[in-house]
Amino acid sequence: MAFHDTRLPEEVERGANGGPRFKTTVLVLSSGFERRNIDWANTRAEYEIGYGVQTKADYSLVRDFWYARQGKAHSFRFKDWGDFELDAQEIGTTDTSTSTFQLFKRYSSGGVNHDRSLTKPVASGWTATVNAVSQTVVYDTAPGAAEVAINTLTGVVTIGSTHAATTGQAIVLTGEFDVPVRFDTDDFNVNLVTFDAGSLPSLPLVEVRGE
Repeated sequence: MAFHDTRLPEEVERGANGGPRFKTTVLVLSSGFERRNIDWANTRAEYEIGYGVQTKADYSLVRDFWYARQGKAHSFRFKDWGDFELDAQEIGTTDTSTSTFQLFKRYSSGGVNHDRSLTKPVASGWTATVNAVSQTVVYDTAPGAAEVAINTLTGVVTIGSTHAATTGQAIVLTGEFDVPVRFDTDDFNVNLVTFDAGSLPSLPLVEVRGE
């Protein structure tokens, strides 16, 4: 198995249903009180893309994409249109020695924060500031002294040596990201309801951690 650095057709992604889910075990005691156990500290997203296949052209694109991924075998990028943007997220501060930081998104409500690690940033359109000063962003390469680099396959952010030598400077990133997913089926069952439109009753995707 491998990660294929490619995405589904955008029009199919836009029509998908689904999103992130936690896993929590709830034990109801005989007294009626509950005990809840957090099985997953982080979410794992699930999607259904059959709804996004509206035309025969869509069907052909998804069919070829599924063959190339060999069903469940290989993972790929997916744009979750409900949550794909990072807006001025501070990912760390300089401390004279640390030069790499993991990209993440913080969700906040009622004084509680949840940090979600992002491993598949899009390879364009990112902006970065260090101590409120705009910096050039480079992709998948070592940064220059006054640059910020993003690895689009890991989400690791590297700051240049000029920045790494400073202390207390906020590192802020803005851009778009994808979710690493795979098909959650090895079957491609299709019902052609009309001559020019294909209907996929079910073609699920599941997020893959660590890829």
